[in-house]
Amino acid sequence: MKILLVEDDRNFGTVLKNYLELNDYHVHLCSDGQEGVDSFQSKTYDLCILDVMMPKKDGFTVAFEIRQLNPDVPIIFLTAKTMREDMLKGFKLGADDYITKPFDSEVLLAKIKVILKRSIDETSTQKAQNDFVVGKFHLNYKLRILTIDGQQQKLSPKEADLFRLFVMNLNDVLTRDKALKSVWGRDDYFAGRSMDVYITKLRKILKQDPTLDIINVHGSGYRMVDGL
Repeated sequence: MKILLVEDDRNFGTVLKNYLELNDYHVHLCSDGQEGVDSFQSKTYDLCILDVMMPKKDGFTVAFEIRQLNPDVPIIFLTAKTMREDMLKGFKLGADDYITKPFDSEVLLAKIKVILKRSIDETSTQKAQNDFVVGKFHLNYKLRILTIDGQQQKLSPKEADLFRLFVMNLNDVLTRDKALKSVWGRDDYFAGRSMDVYITKLRKILKQDPTLDIINVHGSGYRMVDGL
């Protein structure tokens, strides 16, 4: 499991990084908020641990920008700030936990294990589902068969993956980054161009049901909307 640790105190960050690595986690340490965001944009992580008070970008800003790229990745705040307002702000940004310094390393480790297990269980549940219904369409994901009005259409693997992902995020924003990493396993120029082609194909398929469409969300990604 890969952890992004963003902590401007190099000594503390190194000690925590070493401790987590002794417990079989792969940890990438960044020393300021901007470096943390840049690292998250270029790599895939299973969990983020963010200090709040940091140069260039504070932890709250980093969390907000990470959430724009991936709304599901677990986030833990580590901070010396104990104000109720700060804790509430952290949770409103989608934090899974907010831990004040100083703290017990074993307690942090236990929290990480619980949060990652929950994240894995949720992902497994989503992947285990094979039948999806949206509008007039029924998708058998395992067989990659899309049915509308009794007519069946065989989808390619990526068409099926992308269609399922849109249905799982129906009426919500599906970020471009999340779609690329979920279906193509990477976020680069060529994968992006390939995804554009597949989204065009899905839009043509959806024309069979005028209540459905995939719309662009400027600067974020896409939404499959139901009920036009």
